[in-house]
Amino acid sequence: MSAHCQVTGRSPGFGNSVSHSHRRTRRRWNPNIQRKTYFLPSEGRRVTLRVSTKGIKIIDRDGIESVVARLRRDGQKI
Repeated sequence: MSAHCQVTGRSPGFGNSVSHSHRRTRRRWNPNIQRKTYFLPSEGRRVTLRVSTKGIKIIDRDGIESVVARLRRDGQKI
């Protein structure tokens, strides 16, 4: 799944586009996914994550060390 946040797990939402004449066609709302590189001081290396803007705020709030520890505990390979 390409539009998937590693931190929050946000993925696309699906629904209908409704035209002026009320014809409905399927569409999707992608989350705002960014590729961000963070430095892990404990390991002395950089990690690249695919995170949404909400995920970036969570990393700023909690710190990259605790977020990476949570991802590893959940079974993601970082």
